[in-house]
Amino acid sequence: MLILSLISLLMSNAVSLRRDKSILYSRITIIILLLSSYLTLDSLYITNLDTGIGLYGGLFSATSITHTFQLFIFLVSAAILQLTSFYPRKVFFKNSSKLLSYNAINFKSKILNKMGEQFKIIEYPLIILFIITGAVFLVSTSDLVSIFLSIELQSYGLYLLSTIYRNSEQATSGGLTYFLLGGLASCFILLGSALLYANSGTTSLDGIYVIASISDLGSDISNNTQSWYKPDYINMSLLILCVGFLFKISAAPFHFWSPDVYDAVPTIVTTFIAIIAKISIFIFFLELVHYTSNSLFTNNFSWTTSLLVSSLLSLIIGSVLGLTQFRIKRLFAYSTISHVGFILLALSINSIESIQAFIFYLMQYSLSNLNAFMLLLAIGYSLYCYSNENKKYSFLLDKNNSPIQLISQMKGFFYINPMLALSLAITLFSFAGIPPLIGFFAKQMVLSAALDNGYVFLTLVAILTSVISAVYYLNIVKEIFFDKPEYKVNPYISDVDMYATITKKNGLVQKLSFKYDSIILSSHLTITISILTLIILLFIFMPQESLSMSNILALILFNS
Repeated sequence: MLILSLISLLMSNAVSLRRDKSILYSRITIIILLLSSYLTLDSLYITNLDTGIGLYGGLFSATSITHTFQLFIFLVSAAILQLTSFYPRKVFFKNSSKLLSYNAINFKSKILNKMGEQFKIIEYPLIILFIITGAVFLVSTSDLVSIFLSIELQSYGLYLLSTIYRNSEQATSGGLTYFLLGGLASCFILLGSALLYANSGTTSLDGIYVIASISDLGSDISNNTQSWYKPDYINMSLLILCVGFLFKISAAPFHFWSPDVYDAVPTIVTTFIAIIAKISIFIFFLELVHYTSNSLFTNNFSWTTSLLVSSLLSLIIGSVLGLTQFRIKRLFAYSTISHVGFILLALSINSIESIQAFIFYLMQYSLSNLNAFMLLLAIGYSLYCYSNENKKYSFLLDKNNSPIQLISQMKGFFYINPMLALSLAITLFSFAGIPPLIGFFAKQMVLSAALDNGYVFLTLVAILTSVISAVYYLNIVKEIFFDKPEYKVNPYISDVDMYATITKKNGLVQKLSFKYDSIILSSHLTITISILTLIILLFIFMPQESLSMSNILALILFNS
């Protein structure tokens, strides 16, 4: 379905001259993703076998875990694509019964932001489909060849997406940084794959898992046929491969590119880069860690120890460096690094409880992150009619594509739009792990699994860093709720009557006047933010479905 859609969109792009058709392409892409979700859900019963199914000669495998996360990727991507599929603002008429007999309403383009750059890039949904195709392949991969092809297909799309705003100097700079360091990470992945093939003689991950088990057995039992092969070969190769993937998910100590890239590229693009790229790599890591760690036969060095070290560094760096940030997207980047530390901790423990925590944490954090970025955009769109006399905001670069860049830009926003302010506060409290929000239960599950497996020091570090990171989340909440707003209604707009041109059924044209307070956020933004906020807030009343699903997936992995 995805590949057919890519071919169709490529052909339609080739014959299209009008760049303003981008909004239609984005809507078509959402339909494609929803249809792909239906097909994935419909074929889920095929993978209910414990072992799953091998595809294309073993290059890919289909299991319950891969299908579940493919479905999750499709739905999250469709939600992100809403940002370019609908105009962000609309005009609300109190006496809406007047409009029932009219054919169309045409407003000036600046009110609806029809001339926003995101609505003039027809390649945007096409590149997103390429990235999703790479992500879906990576989730299902079971061969060294398909690993590299999948990660590069995903990464090339992300590099292009970062620099797709051609007129933005910041986005070009951030995309170039991302490309150069991403290329370096790909070198590590290729080197690790080459060493794995050289040491095992096979590109199949199943074969490598078998050889790793045999070498572990041979290191403990002196056997003439096996004593020559040590598990250190496989471990060192997997460690090099792991370094490349830790670069891609911005885990410490390979995190240094992500704050710059997050801050430089437009917020709509940051939303996609921050979420989708990480989901696919973590699910690939899940099976790799499960089948190559915690051997029963050896106490030697295991490559998964590096994940614990990375987890420790991510927790500390993400929390401490986030305290000094005054730019909101850089702060979110360090927040992500801190949460990656929690996810890696759950992943490297590799018990049923920790894998359940890993799956649940990854899903809830993706949804919370999506909500946070959508709220940033919504806050920027809702300040259309307001002006700020603070001169430092007038020097911000790329204001059209990233309207909210500084934390101080949200001072007193509660007095302008209380509902958006409350939604952002709930999301930030969830990031901090405040009960009874969904983020608290995710952190509690990870820490419980770590304690049960004897990781007392890492648990203490995780608790302390959660408390430290709560400081910068609470600082944002303080500025929104307790500081005086610096915004005033633009005097040029406040007293002006604006007009919409309305065409009646009989062909007559009529002007309908409205004031600035009739300009509101579009339904696609408000409904999506409301649903995500309610999921975060009301999880305690309906926890069974998501917890049961993560538990079943963890049990399937351990039984297969």
